[in-house]
Amino acid sequence: MPLARYFGVYVTINTPENELSERFRGYYPVVIDVETAGFNSQTDALLEIAAVTLKMDSSGWLMPDESIFFNVKPFAGANLEKAALEFTGIDPFHPLREDVDEGEALAEIFKMVRAGMKANGCKRAILVGHNATFDHNFVMAAAERASTKRNPFHPFSTFDTSALAALVYGQTVLKKACDTAEIEFSTKEAHNAEYDTRKTAELFCRMINRWKTLGGWPLPERAESDDDTATGD
Repeated sequence: MPLARYFGVYVTINTPENELSERFRGYYPVVIDVETAGFNSQTDALLEIAAVTLKMDSSGWLMPDESIFFNVKPFAGANLEKAALEFTGIDPFHPLREDVDEGEALAEIFKMVRAGMKANGCKRAILVGHNATFDHNFVMAAAERASTKRNPFHPFSTFDTSALAALVYGQTVLKKACDTAEIEFSTKEAHNAEYDTRKTAELFCRMINRWKTLGGWPLPERAESDDDTATGD
């Protein structure tokens, strides 16, 4: 990694591989977690959603940036599975819940994401989640129901921290992965979208930065092969 010496101190020079737009092929990673009233994104209510954007410092270390959270009103005719509500402890009709329509929640999240994409020179957002397909399905279904315009997220690609954690730490459960990564995790606060998103963001950054520490990024320059250098003489 290029270094420069200023007043006797060596500092990292900001190079293209230390820019967020270069790290994930132009994709802007956004950590999302949802809490729902069931497993079916088409019929079951979205009840909570949180998002954490990420940033990269001049040395190429990934870290959480902005965050946003909403309690969400069940959409008209939404199914509310009793078992799901008991598991999360969410009362969708609590008078002090201060919830918003899912379209309003997504509009604010998408606004934050698009601003981050523009600031970092990224072409599209990609959802980062623990068992990301679940979160992605609910975000996409809610966006379609609300006819939300300018959805910044890739329509099917995601970064799944459960799979990454299995590779890096040999764990797939969020709490166990965080424990192994030495990230503080409270079971009392779990299954809250705001808390789980924050911990998923910490875990994702820890894994990406660990890969960098081990020399996996930036990629080594490929040596020219004999064919590349041959003159044909």
